[in-house]
Amino acid sequence: MIEMNRHTFVICAYRESRYLEECIRSVMDQTVESDRIIVTSTPNEYIAAMARKYGLEVRAAHHISDIARDWNYALSVADTPYVTIAHQDDIYDRHYVANVIRALDSDREALICATDYYEIRDGERVSRNVNLYVKRMLSLPLMVRALRRTWIGKRMPIALGNGICCPSVTYNMTHISLPLFEEGMKSNIDWLAWERLSRETGSFLYIHKLLMGHRIHEESTTTEIIEDHSRGQEDYEMLRRFWPPGLARMICKLYSSSEKSNEV
Repeated sequence: MIEMNRHTFVICAYRESRYLEECIRSVMDQTVESDRIIVTSTPNEYIAAMARKYGLEVRAAHHISDIARDWNYALSVADTPYVTIAHQDDIYDRHYVANVIRALDSDREALICATDYYEIRDGERVSRNVNLYVKRMLSLPLMVRALRRTWIGKRMPIALGNGICCPSVTYNMTHISLPLFEEGMKSNIDWLAWERLSRETGSFLYIHKLLMGHRIHEESTTTEIIEDHSRGQEDYEMLRRFWPPGLARMICKLYSSSEKSNEV
């Protein structure tokens, strides 16, 4: 009997990213087989050529390009229970899939599984800076088995900032309803999704291993939003879901100082 794949990488491709091929190679080089699909709301010959080169299917979304819509669409095209939305600029360690499947199989009620990560700056791997330290500290409660299924345990990593790295996350679609991501925010679409999921029954898992690389560069969405100064207002809006206004403003100032390390 042939065992079907249980995991899908859905690669979100946008316009003509020079990093797309590196992302594709990393998802092709996994030690455990996955399904792989490219989705895009900006179809073009560059993306089509990359898909032909690596024998991948391209699904073109029929909506105006928008991050929340793109990510919801990405989750909708996969047929497997476990799905990772691979951002086109990022890369994955070849043991990423093996680790997340093992973790999710060990807790069938898990909603998501996140991993630790490093940054890629000017082609160099950076595993230590203020932003990464803050993210790791925020994620510590998810390493405690007794906490990761509780309401408080799932909210602790996201109550003082967004401690969960979006491209590191694998979703257990057995327990997640679509649409997961809400439109309206530019930068905190993922943080809002974690806050919504934290209210649901099920666990948040976290693997304390550097299993993917998140690229920081001038063209990245994160850098764009920080320079646009919209990040601070969205951070405050999210923190208000956990704290009263005055305390939320204080936390927001501290959190924004760590986010400055995302500037290039």
